[in-house]
Amino acid sequence: MTNQNVIVSDRKPILGLKTFTVSVSNSPLFSNSFPTYFNFPRRKLLKLLEVADKNNNNLVVAPKITSLIDSMRDSSPTRLRSSSHDSVSDSDDKTSWIVRFPSALDMFDEIVNAAKGKQIVMFLDYDGTLSPIVEDPDKAFITHEMRDVVKDVASNFPTAIVTGRAIDKVRSFVKVNEIYYAGSHGMDIEGPTNENSYGQSNERVLFQPAREFLPMIEKVVKILEEKTKWIPGAMVENNKFCLSVHFRRVDEKRWTALAEVVKSVLIDYPKLKLTQGRKVLEIRPTIKWDKGQALNFLLKSLGYENSEDVVPVYIGDDRTDEDAFKILRERGQGFGILVSKVPKDTNASYSLQGPSQVNNFLERLVEWKRKIVGEE
Repeated sequence: MTNQNVIVSDRKPILGLKTFTVSVSNSPLFSNSFPTYFNFPRRKLLKLLEVADKNNNNLVVAPKITSLIDSMRDSSPTRLRSSSHDSVSDSDDKTSWIVRFPSALDMFDEIVNAAKGKQIVMFLDYDGTLSPIVEDPDKAFITHEMRDVVKDVASNFPTAIVTGRAIDKVRSFVKVNEIYYAGSHGMDIEGPTNENSYGQSNERVLFQPAREFLPMIEKVVKILEEKTKWIPGAMVENNKFCLSVHFRRVDEKRWTALAEVVKSVLIDYPKLKLTQGRKVLEIRPTIKWDKGQALNFLLKSLGYENSEDVVPVYIGDDRTDEDAFKILRERGQGFGILVSKVPKDTNASYSLQGPSQVNNFLERLVEWKRKIVGEE
């Protein structure tokens, strides 16, 4: 960040808490050359200015913000490189990565051979896995072909969609009743509403470990909607037991401003934590619950908690899915499949390059199951 002149002046105490006016100029975050003024309570200002040069009063971006911005850039689409040497290097890196995490389509026989005589349980992320990543999160629609194959998968295997979205939103996209839905990163779990062919009854499973945080989440949603409305493209999504701040349509020059707004709001809510997904900042309760815990809960609900005859298969594209991949490695059962076109650090075992390949993999899995049943 370029030098930003900061002037801090005392104002009259408000409700017993001293407030400061801060003037920031020469900042790349603002398009004009005039100073921009903010009012901050003393405690919040001191936390925001984690690193400051007391000699010349220049504001320095806090290390945590810098780290967050770097992380936000990492979640951006890979930029084209102009150097042919860099292109060769990237190609070598991808080849090496594919060797470590081979295509689940290429290794399909290996996967199903490990599942012979055992029960496959399917876990599917939504955005970027069943649906493409789109500019408008409200338009992340599933294709008719994908919906049909998810129905076929659910008729042959216990199936769950595990997502950061609210259950109602994802159910309106998927429109399949015969599956489990684990929304809010697994903090809101509901079972199938109809009886299905793998023997599950019509009784709905309901689990909400973060219920007490609901009023807090709703309050923070309203605050962030108000505080981010001046940042073009920013979108706050209420996912019931967590919330998302989407920056896919935000100019990169304003990412720092957006990150600072989110961080400043969370100062007053220590029971909430900030994590990140693909072009989205995620705010969740600090409870020890994630997609990996949701996977374990669902296996237990299905009666497979300690079974050696179960093969969980989890397909996802996001950082939050790594919690589930890690659980599968710890269990020593099943397979994690990362959906990505670029090399990433992962706990998954295999890879697929997009929703179209996910569709192909699920189709082959259904065909394999039907063939096995036909042979019995």
